[in-house]
Amino acid sequence: MNLRSVSSFVLRNIPLLLLVVVFATFSILDERFFDLNTLSNVARNTAYIGIVAVGMTLVLMTAGIDLAVGSMLYLSAVVVGQIIRAVDLPVAVVPVLSIMVGLALGCINGFATSILRVIPFIVTLAMLTVYRGLGLELTESRSINYPESIGALGNQSILGLPLPIWIFAVVVLLAHLLVTRTPFGRQLLATGEDRRAAERAGIPVRRILFIVYAISGALAGLAAFVAMTQLRTADPGFGVGDEFDAIAAAVLGGTSLFGGRGSVFPGTVVGALLIQLIQTGLVFLQVDLYITPMVQAGIILIAVLADSLRTKRLQKLGRRVITSDRIAEHKTTTHPDPE
Repeated sequence: MNLRSVSSFVLRNIPLLLLVVVFATFSILDERFFDLNTLSNVARNTAYIGIVAVGMTLVLMTAGIDLAVGSMLYLSAVVVGQIIRAVDLPVAVVPVLSIMVGLALGCINGFATSILRVIPFIVTLAMLTVYRGLGLELTESRSINYPESIGALGNQSILGLPLPIWIFAVVVLLAHLLVTRTPFGRQLLATGEDRRAAERAGIPVRRILFIVYAISGALAGLAAFVAMTQLRTADPGFGVGDEFDAIAAAVLGGTSLFGGRGSVFPGTVVGALLIQLIQTGLVFLQVDLYITPMVQAGIILIAVLADSLRTKRLQKLGRRVITSDRIAEHKTTTHPDPE
C-alpha cells in the first residue's frame, strides 16, 4: 500500500477515525466514560439528534440547508401537546400526528424553495423565527407536559435495545436505501452536484427539492416524538440549536455543504455519535455549560474546514490517478511490449 492509498483511506474515513480518537480520549480522562450504561445513554440520546441529522443530510445533498428544523421540532411538540390536552388520543396515534405536523411545516419550506425559488438559507432562517414564535404564542411561553403513557414508550425495549434506538435504526435504513438503491437517490445527488445540468438532463429538480424539505420536516416531527418519550416535557427552549448539531453531524459524517456528496450510513450515523460523545464527555469532565456551545460552534467550523480540505485533496488525488493511468496507457500504446 503506497502513501497515496493511505492518504486517500485516511481522508475518506476521517469521521470514523475521529470517533475512535474522541472515545479513547474521554475514556482516558474519565474512566466512568467507558461504561455500559454510559454507552447505552449515548446511543439513546444519539437517536434524537440523529433522526434530525438524517433529514438534514438529504437537504445538504441538494446543496441546500434547513435552519428551521429546531423550530419545527418545537412547534410539532407544541401542537401535539395541545391536541393531547383537548382530545384523549391513543398512544399509537401520537407519533403519526407528530410526523404529520412536521411534514406540513416541511412542505411549506419545500414550496418556498422549489416553487417560489427563494434561497433555502433565507427561507429556513425566516421559518426558524416564525415556527418558534407560533409555538411560543400557542403555549404563552410555558412548558408542556406529556402523559406518563408517552414517557413509558421511551423506556420500552425490543431485544434489549430501547425503542428510540430502533426508531433511529429504521430511519437510517430507509434513508440509506433511498439514497443508494433508488433512482430518486441518484437524481438527488445529481441535483446537488450541478442543478442546471440536472434540469437539462430531464431530472425533476423542483420536485426533488420539495420532497427533501418535506422529509426533513417529517423527520423533525418524528424526532419531536422521540424527545417527548425521553423528556416528557417541552419548554420554550426545546429544540434551540438542534439545527447546528444536525448540520455538524451530517458534515462530520462526510456530507458536503456544497451538495452532490454524502452518506446516511455510516456517514451521518458516525457524525451523530461523535456529536453526542463530545457532549457527554464534556458533561463528565464538568465543563462549564456556557462553554459547551462554544465547543459545538468550534466543531462545526472544524467540520466545514475539514470538508473543504478533504474535497480538494480527494479531487487532487483523483486527478493524479487519472493522469497516471493515461500516461501508462499512452506508453503502452506507443511502445508496445515485444512478444
